[in-house]
Amino acid sequence: MEFNITDCADKDIDRIYSGLTESNSRKVPELRRGRYFEINKKIVDESGKVIAGCIAEVNHWNALHINALWVSEDYQKHGLGSRLLKEVEAIAAENGCALSHLSTFDFQAKDFYLKHGYEIFGTLENSPEGHCRYYLKKVIK
Repeated sequence: MEFNITDCADKDIDRIYSGLTESNSRKVPELRRGRYFEINKKIVDESGKVIAGCIAEVNHWNALHINALWVSEDYQKHGLGSRLLKEVEAIAAENGCALSHLSTFDFQAKDFYLKHGYEIFGTLENSPEGHCRYYLKKVIK
């Protein structure tokens, strides 16, 4: 039998994700809630310009994943990041999530997340070279 590695088409990507989901559900069916939804929030100034935002998702096993949280440099230190994080965590908790997780770099917002109750559970050193990527989690319920 011969096997070949080739590039994926969009339909192949969907098949890979669905195959993984099916496999996972057979192993831990009691954890699968069957829900996935995004929690994407932004803050705009008086002119309607986006000055901050958070892109997050609740996965099928009811964990919140913060993909990105950004505040324009002109508006940092005004509590906007804290407001966004609390809003997204509250929505997730209201929908049954008990855990939030994310990653950040040493040159980004590690201390911000630590201040908000997150704890480091893993690191990836030299990623990128000379820096460290941190993986953080927080119980939100």
